[in-house]
Amino acid sequence: MTDLRQQLQGLWLPLVTPFRDGRLDEKSLRQLARHYAAEEARAVDGFILGATSGEGMTLRGAELERLVATVREELAAHRRSIPIVLGLAGADTTRLKDSLDETADWPIDGYLIASPYYLRPSQRGLLAHFEALADHAAWPIVLYNIPYRTGVNLTNQTLLRLAGHPNIVGLKDCSASREQSVALLRDKPDHFRVLTGEDAHTFEALSDGADGAILLSAHIETATFAAIQTELKRGNTDAALARWQDVAELTRLLFAEPSPAPAKYWLWRCGLIDSPEVRLPMVEIGSELAARLDREIARRMKAAA
Repeated sequence: MTDLRQQLQGLWLPLVTPFRDGRLDEKSLRQLARHYAAEEARAVDGFILGATSGEGMTLRGAELERLVATVREELAAHRRSIPIVLGLAGADTTRLKDSLDETADWPIDGYLIASPYYLRPSQRGLLAHFEALADHAAWPIVLYNIPYRTGVNLTNQTLLRLAGHPNIVGLKDCSASREQSVALLRDKPDHFRVLTGEDAHTFEALSDGADGAILLSAHIETATFAAIQTELKRGNTDAALARWQDVAELTRLLFAEPSPAPAKYWLWRCGLIDSPEVRLPMVEIGSELAARLDREIARRMKAAA
């Protein structure tokens, strides 16, 4: 395992979970892990497993455990020490503490935990919730602020208080407010890492000083997404912008229907997974989007030839 506080930067991939005939497709999962851990790429700095892009809320406990074990096995086989963060979600603090106990001895490096959904607790409630989880967890916690899914926003005041907890190391920022994000980047302590999770706003978030990005879109053109931040760190804004312009439309196309169905279709068409299957209530993409994705795949393959 790694020191997550030091590793939480750069490009992180929220890995999709491949299914086949209703079951976890371990063969495709191993192929995905091998592909993104490839020695020649080294573009991915970390994996998020079982979160939104991984359809974690549809995974049973045994499937989630097998997902983590399989990816870790493939990374070990390729002698890669890429950190793994496990996505957890729930609206009951006590049940989430039970989940932390159940996963405490899994080969992970930390947790990504979203705000409690539906209940819409106060900021005092959110503070008490995350402090209770952080006090209890065997591994460090990355907060996940995504109010358009959970119905509640972690304010910067609350985030800055949570940033002082020794077992809370960072944030996946999907606040959908650039003003809030910029203020947080300005005021946060140096040890607290902020990674954007807004694919379509990656360039502006990294330009504003985010420590990295957690991007579903980085399943495709992975090296390009990694290069955007590399160029910005070097002060090569024009080069970074050129890289971004090559993938900006991709970030919109992959969310034209509910994610991760479009990305799974793309990965299936490119032979990285054996099926584009998703689990209800998610459904596979419609024919119109499939045709658009096929055209974009063909265009990119021709350009790369």
